[in-house]
Amino acid sequence: MPDVTAGATAAYLAVPPGPAGSPGPAGSPGPAGSPGPWPGVVVIHEAFGLNADTRAHADRLAALGYLALAPDLLDGKLWLRCIQSMFRQLRAGSGPAFEVLDGCRDWLAARPDCTGKTGVIGFCMGGGFALLCAPRGKYSAVAVNYGMVPADAEAALAGACPVIGSYGGRDTMGVSHPQRLEAALTALEVPHDVKVYPEAGHSFMSPKPAAMKPLTALARLTYDKAAAEDAWQRIFAFFGTYLR
Repeated sequence: MPDVTAGATAAYLAVPPGPAGSPGPAGSPGPAGSPGPWPGVVVIHEAFGLNADTRAHADRLAALGYLALAPDLLDGKLWLRCIQSMFRQLRAGSGPAFEVLDGCRDWLAARPDCTGKTGVIGFCMGGGFALLCAPRGKYSAVAVNYGMVPADAEAALAGACPVIGSYGGRDTMGVSHPQRLEAALTALEVPHDVKVYPEAGHSFMSPKPAAMKPLTALARLTYDKAAAEDAWQRIFAFFGTYLR
């Protein structure tokens, strides 16, 4: 899968593979390996930037028949120099990162191998950005994975597209975020699926290097395969409903 430039933004593009005309996997929007067009999904990375883990998420989406684009919101810069700016933009609900995401979504939707229908998925910091993309009028579905939910969620999400959210019950951020999200989407009558996995912590969908196991266990960042696989199955079913 290639590294590309979407507008002025460095990104990773994952294109659905497989022999033309073969049947797609369960949850696929169409035949695997067909010439397309396919629905598009913007993949927003965690706070650590566009890394192998984010690329793997994009590849997984492509394997199920989605054209996946993962932009580098940190623009290759050091994490510590950018992270404060990213979270300021999250709290404000506006800023350059949202403009980058809008541009990447438009670039993806304009490709001849994209149907023009797009979703967005985000993890951790990216989950917060993905959620705030929901009411921007550009997406048909949003997947939020352990992302920050605004305190004024009902006001912030007015006009949102369908949202699926996955959270860990042992997340150090607590469970107020998914509770607030569930309440806001219910009040707004937005189609949604919000689930908390009681034994999972933060970042439970991302495998960690063995050398980091003591640190990740202490910080409750351990990969939880059962919860992760269930979350992915829910996401693919949700995207299958709203992106086809």
